[in-house]
Amino acid sequence: MHVRVKPLRDFHDIDKPRERIKSVGATALKERDLIAAIIGRGVPGHDVNAIATDIHHLLEKKGGDVSHAELMEIQGVGETKASQILAAFELARRYLDRNGRAITTPADVALMTKDIAGKKQEYFLTFTLNGAGQIIERRIITKGILNHSPVHPREVFAPALDDRAASVILVHNHPSGNPEPSSADIEITRMLKDAGDLLGISVLDHIIVTSGDYVSLKERGLL
Repeated sequence: MHVRVKPLRDFHDIDKPRERIKSVGATALKERDLIAAIIGRGVPGHDVNAIATDIHHLLEKKGGDVSHAELMEIQGVGETKASQILAAFELARRYLDRNGRAITTPADVALMTKDIAGKKQEYFLTFTLNGAGQIIERRIITKGILNHSPVHPREVFAPALDDRAASVILVHNHPSGNPEPSSADIEITRMLKDAGDLLGISVLDHIIVTSGDYVSLKERGLL
């Protein structure tokens, strides 16, 4: 059964997403209405409320891990609206990660890197941490195949020095779905640990994530 989505123009001003944010705060809005507030307006023949509903369905289906191209497949979503959605998600993620949150277990890291766990390419990330183990910043260091594009210590530790970090945690995903560390993973980890020791920045762990599992090289005794 097709459910008609009421066009935004049919709502009273107090019910429109941006007016509601102003009057009662963003926390009172449903996800679809937050999306409508981000994208702002629709296109001829496709109201913003209908577009927001379609975007919401896609996000629910994909668990929030959507691409620019997937968003643009939705009727009424062009490059600008797709970029607005992705920018809002990334900004929120960065501030949540940096808000004094401490990493205490490899499971914490796996939870905070779910966005790369199922990617088709390998992403190599670092978390820089202060002396209390709280996150300073999360960065994508490289994107590609680690075996073919080794991670250079300069790429890892230059940002860590800028952050005045006490330590770093290394993370990368395995697109194969098998989280077991390869010989290259172990070699890169040891090389980066040695470089960190020279700089006075500890490598606390190297965690390999997949869509369904993770492996900590520290827990395996490989660090």
